[in-house]
Order: sequence, then structure tokens, then C-alpha cells
Amino acid sequence: MKILRLPAYFYPEKTASTHLQHDRIEAFSKAGMEIVIHAPTPTRGLSNSEYIQHRNEVYTEMYDGHVKVHRFKMFREGRNPLIRAFRYVLVNLIQYSKGCKEQNIDVIYGSSTPPTQGIFCARLKNKLSKRYGKNVPIVYNLQDVFPDSLLTTGLTHKGSSIWKIGRKIEDFTYRNANQIIVISESMKRNIMEKGVPEEKITVVPNWIDTEAVKPVPKEANKLFEEFGIDPKKFIVLYAGNFGAAQGADVALKAAELLKGNTDIQFVIFGGGAEFGAAKQYVQEHQLNNVIINDLLPQDRVSEVYSLGDVALITCKKGVGTSGMPSKTWSIMACNTPIIAAFDMDSELHEILEDSGAGVCVPAEDVEALKSAILDAFGASIVPSKEEVNSRQYVRENASKDVCVSKYIEVLQKATKNSL
Repeated sequence: MKILRLPAYFYPEKTASTHLQHDRIEAFSKAGMEIVIHAPTPTRGLSNSEYIQHRNEVYTEMYDGHVKVHRFKMFREGRNPLIRAFRYVLVNLIQYSKGCKEQNIDVIYGSSTPPTQGIFCARLKNKLSKRYGKNVPIVYNLQDVFPDSLLTTGLTHKGSSIWKIGRKIEDFTYRNANQIIVISESMKRNIMEKGVPEEKITVVPNWIDTEAVKPVPKEANKLFEEFGIDPKKFIVLYAGNFGAAQGADVALKAAELLKGNTDIQFVIFGGGAEFGAAKQYVQEHQLNNVIINDLLPQDRVSEVYSLGDVALITCKKGVGTSGMPSKTWSIMACNTPIIAAFDMDSELHEILEDSGAGVCVPAEDVEALKSAILDAFGASIVPSKEEVNSRQYVRENASKDVCVSKYIEVLQKATKNSL
């Protein structure tokens, strides 16, 4: 099978999904598939020296020649959203031009970053199908539902011009995709309500490597000494972004209500647009029960999520029903109980109940979160680390081997149905 892939970002670029991309391609290669990639000059997450090192690359091979990477020149990605959007479209146009010249492609693998990629994959599908005299299917990986994501973060409103354009792009993409991979059951329900047939959709969560993410015993966890954390205290952990969708300020407000309890220590590793304000809040309200620092590198995720006696997951009201935070699996793989201040009709709530990995309280409800933390401290409702075995649930439902096998099955199904 020969796969055509047109990513916005590719190794050595660093994104939140880098490990997923690597695991997929490695699995496809081991399955004997050939992957042809057309990607722009790498930029995201690279230092100036790294960018200079890679900017003149034209062609490389990976995985014993199974992966062939063609590069084309492109200016660096900046912070300006309009320039970034222009760059996305320009990249798509060049990728379409390059893809039209490819020979013997069996399947086009597209993704939702950027949302316009679906349009160009559909055009390319029609072009190659006519040229080859056979159907060339699209497998579309939906990581983010656009334009819904703009609504939940407050960047636009339903009925706006941007929303209308986004909905047209969305419908066109779904209509032309032969198979769609989504990352959660709630995302599946979302696009089914928009008219996508269920037989087109496969749910494959964003997995973790359970060999790399595992429990770290308290006595072996270097973070206690590194950040001056008292291991005798009850640790409430929050690790993640502070932004429009996360609603993470509820953790700070709960800490404020609990600052009189000296046996409970909040530890926060954060980032994002509102993280500076979060640091300021801790300082201004003299929250001596909060240790707050920047996010740590990915290779320390096991230490981070093993640190807490409980770990918090939060969201703004109404955001949690659109998907499930991928960090859930990392927390569960470390066997750390979860308290989620999240939408009660969300998939996360269902998973916590099914797995026994923790409890859910209403999103943005500070009093409910405070009570849940006290319950966990008293070990009356939230399970302790000794009682929880969420790691096994992750192995069975969101491990790397299980999930990449589903991707291969979807690709095989798409090509088989196109014959």
C-alpha cells in the first residue's frame, strides 16, 4: 500500500502530536506500507540553529526507505494568526501541486490541521482518481472539530461569517472522505449529528506509550526535592495549559478556599495564554499552599503525573462535551486518581465512572471541587492510589499498540472498499 501524506508539520518539528505521528509512521512502515510525504521547511518548535540545520533539506528517507520525505521551501511560521493562516493555505496549494504528480498512490491520508487540508485532499482525490482510472480514497484524521472549536473558545459565534465558511469546509471534507478517524465518542456523535454516516467513522483515542508513561514511586520521584515539595503532604496536582478552554482558574480558587488546611499542597505546572495571570493570582492572594512552575518537558511526564495524590482536569462550561483531554490517559497510566471539574455529560465523566479512576464535579464549580478534594484527602469517595488500577484500563483502551493497529485497519478498509 502506498500512502500519500501532506502534513502541515513533520519531524523534526515539535508539536503536541509529534509522538503520535512518529508512532503511526513507524507502525505503517513495519506493516510494509510505503509513505510519501510532502512537507514544508520545518519550523515549529525549532531553535534558530535547528532551523538553519534543516532549512535546505530537499529529500530524506526514513525507516529503511519505507518513508520518503520531500521538502519544499517555506518561510518561517510566526505568531500573527493571519500570516499563519496564509502560510497554511500556501502550503496546501504547493502540496496539491506536488501530490498531483505522484504515481500509484493507493490512499490519501489527511488531517484537520489546518482545516483547509480537507478541501485540497478532496481535490487531489478527484485528480488522481481520474488520472489512474480508479478510486483513490481519503482517510481523514479529525483531531479538532472546526469551526466548533472557535465557538467553545469564544473566538467567534454561531451564525458569523467565519462560522458559516467553517461549516461549508467541514461538510465538504466529511462528504469527500471515505473513512474518518476521530479521537473520542463525543466527537463521533458531533459529526454524526451533522449527517456523517456511522459506517464512515472509527474512534481511535490519542494514545500513550504505556512503557514510557508509568507510575514513579514517591521515594524515587526527583520532583519532590527539585521543587521543595513536602512528600508528607497531600498533593493536588494540575499540569496543563491555562487558556480560554481549560477553565484552570478553578484550581486556584479551590486552593484559596483550602489555604487554611496546611496538610494539602497544590502543585501546578502550567503554560498557555493565561498562565502569567495565574502566577500573578497566586502571588496577589498569597497562596502559600500553591507551588506553581512552567510546564516540564515531555520526557518527565511520568514524574509529573505520579507526583499527585490526586490530579485535576478542568474545563470551561460547555467545552468538555466536544472532546476528551489526552492527558487523561497519562494520568491514568500513572495510577493517579483524578478529580475532574468538567461537564457532567462529557465522555471524560463516563470514562471515570467506567474505569473507577476518579470522580467528576460540575465545571467551574469551586465549592464542589473543594469538597471533592477534601473527600479525597479523607479517602471517603475518591479512590486512593492503592485502590485504583486505571493503568490496566489504559492498556486495554488507549495503548500505542491497540490504537495504531486500528489506524492500519482503517487504511486497509478504505483501500479495499475502493476496489
